[in-house]
Amino acid sequence: MLATRLSRTLLQLPGKTLSISNGENATKRTLLFCSTSFTSIKHRTYTSEVDPVGSKAVLVTGCDSGFGFSLAKHLHSKGFLVFAGCLLKDKGDAGVKELDSLNSDRLRTIQLNVCNNEEVERAVEMVHLSLKDPEKGMWGLVNNAGISTFGEVEFTSMETYKEVAEVNLWGTVRTTKSFLPLLRRAKGRVVNISSMLGRMANPARSPYCITKFGVEAFSDCLRYEMYPLGVKVSVVEPGNFIAATSLYSPERIQAIAKKMWDELPEVVRKDYGRKYFDEKIAKMETYCNSGSTDTSSVIDAVTHALTATSPYTRYHPMDYYWWLRMQIMTHLPGAVSDMIYIH
Repeated sequence: MLATRLSRTLLQLPGKTLSISNGENATKRTLLFCSTSFTSIKHRTYTSEVDPVGSKAVLVTGCDSGFGFSLAKHLHSKGFLVFAGCLLKDKGDAGVKELDSLNSDRLRTIQLNVCNNEEVERAVEMVHLSLKDPEKGMWGLVNNAGISTFGEVEFTSMETYKEVAEVNLWGTVRTTKSFLPLLRRAKGRVVNISSMLGRMANPARSPYCITKFGVEAFSDCLRYEMYPLGVKVSVVEPGNFIAATSLYSPERIQAIAKKMWDELPEVVRKDYGRKYFDEKIAKMETYCNSGSTDTSSVIDAVTHALTATSPYTRYHPMDYYWWLRMQIMTHLPGAVSDMIYIH
């Protein structure tokens, strides 16, 4: 029955074929899979680029390290005027110093905490004053700033839920709302960095999942609203790049775990026990060490969203395991994905 339904819905899609038989004497059915779905993001068909890139300004948040740091340098190399928002600029962070060391008029670091209304408004003013013609607006905004944590629901404090949401979700909303007047004037682009965990939930990641699901919904609503105004909105959903973004060092995982255990209510400690808790922490360490260290697919996705005449709505820079898992968890009945990944 499942094969029949899939074959009907995918019948007209070009791509790779897979023959499935429901029985020894049954007629084989052919499932068709869109070939682009099985291809690395950098091999997707790219349409023509906007021109000229050199006259366009882009602000990227969270440029102290990770994706943001790499994006700032890459977009600068492509000819954009880049405003690199950095949380730790005022503290002389190493990443900020490296960006500043390029000594380029087209790459400017700015102090930007996306949780702080005043800093966001100052960033808008700074960009406005830096544009040759503010009435033509700013071309792109990349909402990249984010934090992450882990822990099962009963292990996670309400303060942690609020802290992650303040950066990942409300920081994205706050920054976008503030820059939309400039983006509308340019008929520009908004690129929101979400996650594969914004499409599928995962045990022990509820604070992060909640915020990324929120980013997905916000992006969809914004895309609908901005379409008639000429602003294009894209979402980039990276897979497991923890190893490349330095979100979790072994020391940080242990520090989070210690604080989490120390703050647990006594009834929760007693019911679960230390052995169960330590096993979950060990699983998290394994997951963090298994991620990809090559962020080029994420960088290429963001670049395409900013430069393509017709950018994609969603980009999925992730390895095949996570891509397939995401398709199963978002397209098949929950009972099926639960049976595969939970039971």
